Amino acid sequence: MPAILLAVAAGLCWGIGELFTKSVLHTHKVGPITAITIRSTVALPVLWLAYVLAVYVLRSPRENAAWFRGVEAGGADAATILKLVCGSGLIAGAAAMICFYAALSLGEVSRVKPIAFALAPATAVVLGWLVLKEGMTVQKALGVALILGGVLLLTGGKAVAKVP
Repeated sequence: MPAILLAVAAGLCWGIGELFTKSVLHTHKVGPITAITIRSTVALPVLWLAYVLAVYVLRSPRENAAWFRGVEAGGADAATILKLVCGSGLIAGAAAMICFYAALSLGEVSRVKPIAFALAPATAVVLGWLVLKEGMTVQKALGVALILGGVLLLTGGKAVAKVP
């Protein structure tokens, strides 16, 4: 249950945050790269503070204070760090944010956001199944189909009537 509540909170934060971002980008006084830079600059100290609190104050069992010290010290190996840097930092962090903010600066948040944030879980489910060997069930496959169908309904062209 806590995972679901945190996921709901993340979705609400992203939805509200992107509303602000979209309104800023459409002033044409700030570009998408500037918006990402401000977002990251503001977020980074908050994230480091959360890390320090989780590791040293709360002593969270989910955080490893030695993650960067190497395997001998109980930390992550080079392959794990490389996956973190490439996957989370470069692909999900930088590339995805650049693409998303560029799309947000050009299109409607009501179209851009559902496409980006529906393809993410659909991709995760399929890659989790194919690469990580996670189970694929009829329920998961139907869920992916419904997510993608919902995106088509939200973002479809002339087939969807616009509400005035």
